[in-house]
Amino acid sequence: MRWKRVSKSLGGLFDLDNKRAKIAELDEKMSMPGFWDDNEKAQKVIDESNELKGKVDSLTDLESKFEDLQVAYELVKEEDDADLKAELEESLGEAREAFNKYETRLLLSGPHDRNNAILELHPGAGGTEAQDWASMLLRMYTRWAESKGFAVETLDYLPGDEAGVKSVTLMIKGPDAFGYLKAEKGIHRLVRISPFDAAGRRHTSFVSCEVVPEIDDDIEIDIRPEDLRVDVFRSSGAGGQHINKTSSAVRMTHLPTGVVVSCQSERSQFQNRDQAMKMLKSRLYQLEEEKKEAEMAALHGEQKEIGWGSQIRSYVFHPYSMVKDHRTNVEIGDVNRVMDGDIDPFIDAYLRLHL
Repeated sequence: MRWKRVSKSLGGLFDLDNKRAKIAELDEKMSMPGFWDDNEKAQKVIDESNELKGKVDSLTDLESKFEDLQVAYELVKEEDDADLKAELEESLGEAREAFNKYETRLLLSGPHDRNNAILELHPGAGGTEAQDWASMLLRMYTRWAESKGFAVETLDYLPGDEAGVKSVTLMIKGPDAFGYLKAEKGIHRLVRISPFDAAGRRHTSFVSCEVVPEIDDDIEIDIRPEDLRVDVFRSSGAGGQHINKTSSAVRMTHLPTGVVVSCQSERSQFQNRDQAMKMLKSRLYQLEEEKKEAEMAALHGEQKEIGWGSQIRSYVFHPYSMVKDHRTNVEIGDVNRVMDGDIDPFIDAYLRLHL
């Protein structure tokens, strides 16, 4: 393979010059007088600039890796040395992994892929067993987000009666958070020997994972006051400085659709109400988008399941260890690795499936 030619083509393939030009444009905008007059808009410009700079840095690193591979390849051709061959193989593997990671980021081209993500977990039937499974998934997604450098904020938390959680809502903040996590929407199935069953029997549990993008304020979502029911209640949870015991938590119900959202992460009722309204708008926007997708699928004669969704993944702890994604057929035998947050292989395969 002509590594030099591959390296030179990368810049054009991924619009490196265009990205640098866009960064220069954003830098000029940030230097203009009055840039900080609107803090929210200013922060969006900064975030966009940082994201582009990250992609340019990644691409520049890729080009450097391919140039190093070219040098190593020429050396191997000149000298039939086993150590040099082993070093080339190792470098090739590292370059391939880096390229695949960058390519995955390029797949995030949806209209809201760059946005923060609102992720909700709801156990199915099964009481404590299902609620414990929800808490395991909560830990998995939290660890995954932390590995990406994303911030995780608990917007709503309802603890289980004995263990686990009855429901939980997270705000996961970071570039492309929704683009990645949209792959996780659906039903997650667990098969294991239940620690809550004295007879040691095998149980199957289900948890629904709902993921929507945090919608920007510039997108208009009309919610009539008469279509909204607002309830306030005491915050609940595992404790901590962000959980208070006044009636500051807010639950909003959109009567026409039945969509319900809750927020208890802030100290004041006003702040929780504001956050709950943002969550409701995000849910309603996503609902409308799914309706459009269903209509387009019907016009094209496609069968498309939307809503609570079908079972997307099985996590088997017994009688064998395996996590399998039923949409892409990706399987991982190391269950502990997955539960510690390593879900990128599933996300990557899903994104490539929907190119």
